[in-house]
Amino acid sequence: MDANKRLRAFHNVCRHHAAAVAEDRGRTDRFTCPYHGWEYGLDGRLLKATRVAGIRNFRAADYGLVPVSIGTWGPFMFVHLGREATDGADADLHAWLGEGGHAMTAAGVADSGLKFVTQREYRLGCNWKVYCDNYLDGGYHVAHAHKALACSLDLASYCSRLYENVSEQTCSSSAAIGDRLGGRAAAYFFIYPNFMVNRYGPWLDVSWVVPDQGVSSANGMQRCLVRTSWWLDADRAQDGDFVAAGIAASEEVQQEDIWLCESVQRGLASPAYDSGRYAPGVETPMHHFHRLLHRDLFPDPVPP
Repeated sequence: MDANKRLRAFHNVCRHHAAAVAEDRGRTDRFTCPYHGWEYGLDGRLLKATRVAGIRNFRAADYGLVPVSIGTWGPFMFVHLGREATDGADADLHAWLGEGGHAMTAAGVADSGLKFVTQREYRLGCNWKVYCDNYLDGGYHVAHAHKALACSLDLASYCSRLYENVSEQTCSSSAAIGDRLGGRAAAYFFIYPNFMVNRYGPWLDVSWVVPDQGVSSANGMQRCLVRTSWWLDADRAQDGDFVAAGIAASEEVQQEDIWLCESVQRGLASPAYDSGRYAPGVETPMHHFHRLLHRDLFPDPVPP
């Protein structure tokens, strides 16, 4: 956010020799490139360029950080790397979410009273699409792979709804459980192409998955990075035992999913596998994701 309280986003690339100007997270009043000391303001303007005296046709105004479009919805910020910054980014984002945004609001995703708990990163031996597919199978694998989670859910109530670029999976909590789900239905939202939002009981967690850029390009298509953050209703955030138990339960599900996804990635490389089939009634969110992906990768008309 710049000095005028305007939210800004930029490519993290110095305009001199392309080094990153920021690492990790924190607060600052300017970005300083560690390579040659070029400095940029929070509005992206080039404030200082070292040793440039004598360069012909150099204008500082032409060498600011390259902006990208950023929009906000509820507690989230979304960037569009393929689009320049515009004042209509929020409207574009709301149009992208469409009716899915209203469904998330109804499920309490945009609750401003939530408190941040923690964030973790996972590096998986599978590509990002495999991870998304696992999330989107309509609860198909829960009874088989997540025994503890299955006990907390009424799996017979599992259902899915599709929106423009969002899919929703919901499931009622089991009457036999404790208060982790708080007696309310669990709602799982996938925002195309790679963002997942879960609201269950007093908890909200979000996961963002991308190809793992920390490995060689040859292996990058077989690995991904998942960053997961947890929030909690304010009245439960100070209960240390409750927080620890909730994170531990989520971590158990995550580790089970990691095992599954890495197993699938190995199987995809087998000559014994070509393509599978969609299970009717449960894997509709996955099919929805695949159609959107096909639309973007192959812009010709997609068969029904």
